[in-house]
Amino acid sequence: MQIKQIQQYSEVRPKARAYLCYLLSRNIPNRTPEVTLDTIIAALKKIKKEVKEIDTLYVLDPKGRQIINNVSRIRSYRTGEGENRAMRAYYYRAVREKRCILTDPYPSKIGGVLVVTAAYPVYNDKGQLQYVVCADIPLDKLLHMVHPASAETLFGKFSKLAYSLFSVALLAVALLLFLNGIKSFLVHGFDFIKIDIKEMFEATILLTLSLAIFDLVKAIFEEEVLGEQKRGEHDEIHKTMVRFLGSIIIALAIEALMLVFKFAIIDPEKLIYAVYLIGGVTMLLFALSFYLKSIGKRLD
Repeated sequence: MQIKQIQQYSEVRPKARAYLCYLLSRNIPNRTPEVTLDTIIAALKKIKKEVKEIDTLYVLDPKGRQIINNVSRIRSYRTGEGENRAMRAYYYRAVREKRCILTDPYPSKIGGVLVVTAAYPVYNDKGQLQYVVCADIPLDKLLHMVHPASAETLFGKFSKLAYSLFSVALLAVALLLFLNGIKSFLVHGFDFIKIDIKEMFEATILLTLSLAIFDLVKAIFEEEVLGEQKRGEHDEIHKTMVRFLGSIIIALAIEALMLVFKFAIIDPEKLIYAVYLIGGVTMLLFALSFYLKSIGKRLD
């Protein structure tokens, strides 16, 4: 699940930064003659009441040392005064860039969950750095706040449940096809002399379709339920699609071959239907080739 959250964060990061930086700049005076710590603490308490998703707020001095305990709704989080945070990315980035910044997700020392930090440098009217105000917010809460399509929303949870049910149903279909495919050529036991070629073809079709549906179930479950899709690596998705289409084409080709043998023996006039099916398979092959060529260009 964390992988999908990080992917979602990369998409909404500009919006999240704009919101958090606006929140800090709106409440905390900057570049004024007298920037007092009491004024900043009062602003942090106000922010804590307005935005419940923020876990902790704190203030660093110009050298990166925390000068107050964390401002938080959770009593156990109200610690940290005196800690040296000069080596933290949010401190030196804010000081170096001289503007409000938002970090990448990282594990929190307090709760152990992934958090992001907004850091806001505060200057006096002479442009001298006075404080760096920081706000830590858990990644899942941030996504819930700025990303309505997040998996943590009610609709996201419903979608996950729906995909789980569809995956189970499709897996049951794949299992039934697999069992029928095995049954169709083992019905005579190990007496291979009695095995009908037609039954072998039918078993091959059933097993091929079973494999295709299983691959589809695997892709749906990993991507939509477990959240393991790698959006930056589209070749995994295309690989699943190619395998699925390839299995369907193989099944149709086998069926066309069966029809050719069948109609050649019992009703040659109906061979035209087998030709139609072969033509359809050929069109699918051309379509698959075009698909492979087009995704190859995009991946390059």
